[in-house]
Amino acid sequence: MKGKVCVFGSFNLDVVAVMNRFPMPGESLTAHNSMMGPGGKGANQATAALRAGARVHYIGKIGNDDFGMFARRHLEKTGFDAITLFTCKEKPTGNALIYVAGDDAENMISVYPGANTTVTAAEVTRCQPTVAAADILLVQLENNLSAIQRMIDNACAGGTFVIMNPAPWQKVSDALLAKVDLLTPNSTEAMQLSGVKVTDFASAQRAAEVLHRKGARQVIITLGTSGALLSVAGQAPLRIPLFPAQPLDTTGAGDAFNGALAARLASGDELTQAALFAAAYASLCVERSGAAHSMPSYAEALARLQAYPECVPETLGECV
Repeated sequence: MKGKVCVFGSFNLDVVAVMNRFPMPGESLTAHNSMMGPGGKGANQATAALRAGARVHYIGKIGNDDFGMFARRHLEKTGFDAITLFTCKEKPTGNALIYVAGDDAENMISVYPGANTTVTAAEVTRCQPTVAAADILLVQLENNLSAIQRMIDNACAGGTFVIMNPAPWQKVSDALLAKVDLLTPNSTEAMQLSGVKVTDFASAQRAAEVLHRKGARQVIITLGTSGALLSVAGQAPLRIPLFPAQPLDTTGAGDAFNGALAARLASGDELTQAALFAAAYASLCVERSGAAHSMPSYAEALARLQAYPECVPETLGECV
């Protein structure tokens, strides 16, 4: 039976330029490809959770503009179980400018949050029954922190499991971290949250220990080409391996991982197995261009997972 995932998060219109390298300050470079499409961490992760097998209710906020009309049309045909989409008259729909460059398809992103940061207390209250009915609440930090905090409080009151992907980084209190069931930073965000510079598995483990002391009970730190560290307070950490992939665009990799992780936890998978599936899912995402449009299906991720039986969480060495 499919689990229920409620995703509260941003919608942005993405404009992507694909280049051989990133431009230097003051330099103009010609891109060899460009595209425009749906994005935003909330919408991306909701799409990933849906395609990874969950029933999804997406909650977001857009502007009263052309980008907002695009967002509404896109979201309505995505296939979510339900959508709660608030509208802001004062600020436009969020948007992002994305550069993708080099053989590793690394990215640089500039985000204008717009309406995403105008979610009110009254709007959060309207979503309380939805959050309480979900198995998982998945949030990021691309909305105003006041709304995120209230949404998490509603989840805690309703007994809903909370996943926070702390991206893009905002300063959050230890009290809020203590309300989160699973924290999923990347290496940069883990450093910003913990004060520990994260460069490898050992330093990620030290950062996770700091985050546990701050109240985060379960932590997954994604480490790019080194896989991910899974750490549960009081237990030995595990390394989630990197699945083989031919990267084309890494823009949506973190969102793919988080959405798939939420979907599998909602379905009843235990954390280690859910994280392993999410790693396989993300490896497919980076082989495709774009963010929301690049999310693979459950069947595709399961096939990749089964194709590499040697990629197991107990393996501390890199999977090749």
